[in-house]
Amino acid sequence: MNKTAKHSVMALLAATIGLCASFANAQTTATAVDRVYAIDQRGEVVMDPFGLCWRLQWWTPAGAAKDPAGCKCDKDLLPKEVCEPPMAKTPDAKPMMKPGGEKVTVAADALFDFNKAVLRPEGKAKLDDVVAKSSRLVLEVVIAVGHTDRIGSAAYNQKLSEKRAASVKDYLVSKGIPANRIYTEGKGSKQPVTKPGECKGPKSAKVIACLQPDRRVDIEIIGTQK
Repeated sequence: MNKTAKHSVMALLAATIGLCASFANAQTTATAVDRVYAIDQRGEVVMDPFGLCWRLQWWTPAGAAKDPAGCKCDKDLLPKEVCEPPMAKTPDAKPMMKPGGEKVTVAADALFDFNKAVLRPEGKAKLDDVVAKSSRLVLEVVIAVGHTDRIGSAAYNQKLSEKRAASVKDYLVSKGIPANRIYTEGKGSKQPVTKPGECKGPKSAKVIACLQPDRRVDIEIIGTQK
């Protein structure tokens, strides 16, 4: 036998002798607490030279399931629920509700005089309905978008639609809706409701009446039911 092989055999014998000594010292402790793995004086599981836990002679899968070191040493042999207990359920937890929305379209003629951005008394009554609807929700946001008809320049109509949306916001804030929950926007005459060619001709009382659906404020209320 050459020197290298001789040294390897001696090292393995030394490790085995040491392991047996640890095993002997551990047996009394292990038996005392009904353990199925050898435990050293430090309270650690004794490992063999191959990195495996040293099983005692009375080891059984049932005993391993009860041993504190069972999942560390023989996890693959134990039922899944032993090493991975199910997460506790919370019976009182309520399902999360997604915010819902309700869109209200209010004719601008009901809110404002023609070509104006000051709320009429009748318009305030319409907005009171919006306030009532929002009070029944855990409010996320109120979106108010102003629209005009095509009469007038694009720049003028844009400003008029923004002013009307701002007037709606001011009134809703005065009724208790937080200002940071209200988003306003003006679309001018870019999103008409009437169809192309439906209200032909230059400005006249007939054309103004025909374009009435385009003059509006779309109000969307978003939140969850209380």
